Amino acid sequence: MFILRLLLFLPFLLSAETFPLVFHKAPTPLSPEATIEDWPRFFGPRDNCTSNEGPLLKTFPAEGPSPVFELARGDSYSSPILVDGKLLHFHALDSKETLDCHDAETGKRLWTFNYPIKYRDRYGFSSGPRSSPVVHLDRIYLIGVTAMLHCLDLKTGKPLWKRDLMKEFQIPQYFFGYGPNPVVHGKHLIMNIGGRENKTSGTCVAAFHLNDGTTAWKHEDQWGASYASPIVTKLHGQDVALVLAAGESKPPQGGLLALDPKTGKLHSRFPWRADIYESVLASTPLTLPNNQVFISECYELGGVLLQFNENLQPTPLWKNRLFGMHMMIPLIAKNHLYGFAGRNIPDTELKSLHIPSGKLIWQNEMRWKEEERVTGLFRASFLKTEDRTFALGEDGSFLELQLTPQKPITLQRTRFFYARETWTPPVIHRGLLYIAQNSRGFDGSVKRLVCYDLRAKEK
Repeated sequence: MFILRLLLFLPFLLSAETFPLVFHKAPTPLSPEATIEDWPRFFGPRDNCTSNEGPLLKTFPAEGPSPVFELARGDSYSSPILVDGKLLHFHALDSKETLDCHDAETGKRLWTFNYPIKYRDRYGFSSGPRSSPVVHLDRIYLIGVTAMLHCLDLKTGKPLWKRDLMKEFQIPQYFFGYGPNPVVHGKHLIMNIGGRENKTSGTCVAAFHLNDGTTAWKHEDQWGASYASPIVTKLHGQDVALVLAAGESKPPQGGLLALDPKTGKLHSRFPWRADIYESVLASTPLTLPNNQVFISECYELGGVLLQFNENLQPTPLWKNRLFGMHMMIPLIAKNHLYGFAGRNIPDTELKSLHIPSGKLIWQNEMRWKEEERVTGLFRASFLKTEDRTFALGEDGSFLELQLTPQKPITLQRTRFFYARETWTPPVIHRGLLYIAQNSRGFDGSVKRLVCYDLRAKEK
């Protein structure tokens, strides 16, 4: 019993660098009838934090879902990536950006890959990667905070090719280093580069051949690299790359680019950036039915719903200053958008918006007291599975919600830890939940990546 208790509290007693793996307990056996899906990139298989996984544990135990294992985490905001039973964990340790590949159910490390970096966040945030690995077929595409791009073999971690994008395209450090995730389309890896080869412009977006990393096409623009991820979607039956581009510039500029993902041809550009120097675009575009796209920022303009015509030219249907996301991507449900709108903790609320009219239906602070401490979801992230909706709060709370046009209903609530900067979205794979703790906790916990058992119990 003493050894078991020691194992449970070991991560709280040691630094993040001294415990590579703590294994707690084997998870519930996975039901043969379970629906499972890979999580191959930052926002999941559909780029909107949704998964078809299920069934999942119906009721949280009093102490919360059972931890399976936890891994030491260095500096990072990167999301865990889960593919075919493999867990990819991207973080910075000892001035090296490091990608560890683990068995997704035991935490056992299968291989590791790293390279040296020199980066210090000038605003005091994490000095590790912002972007997440992207897995396509048997390869991993990895871009770090200094814009070093690698292609690795998924099975072995062996590097297949690399490019120093910061050096090649003269990418500035920007506010928080390089951050957007790549997207794969066909035989190309599409990236918001944000180059500055010229004084006022450069390679804004580029595509690289997947097999060898050579350049397939480039789009030059004065807009830079944002912290939102490009996506490829269908508009009027055509594949379109949507890139929310913006960089550090005076005056600030940026917005949405609609490009042909095969050639880089520009279909249209829609400016959408606050007139504030230290503003960023970090919320990934969201595709809605009827050839509509929602984009937002939290500093000044808020959200806008764009209608694309057959020539792929956008027209704003409505604008709402009060429905702007900082980093998260909202959920769509029955003609409504639900999102955590606002810039910082004091002004962030969960809001419901009626899509056809652009009007706010309700807003809720989603705050409560725990042992005389006021806490809440704040700038939270959603995870939607089958017919269930979960939210990971900015300081480590975890809720199951029922979102209705009338109000939000909290179905159950637990807490994983007390820690700031819990901005990495929760990830589900094979019934296991992966939660990243990006900073040391108020409760003494260290930075770590924890796997929890969310599998449904046998009947």
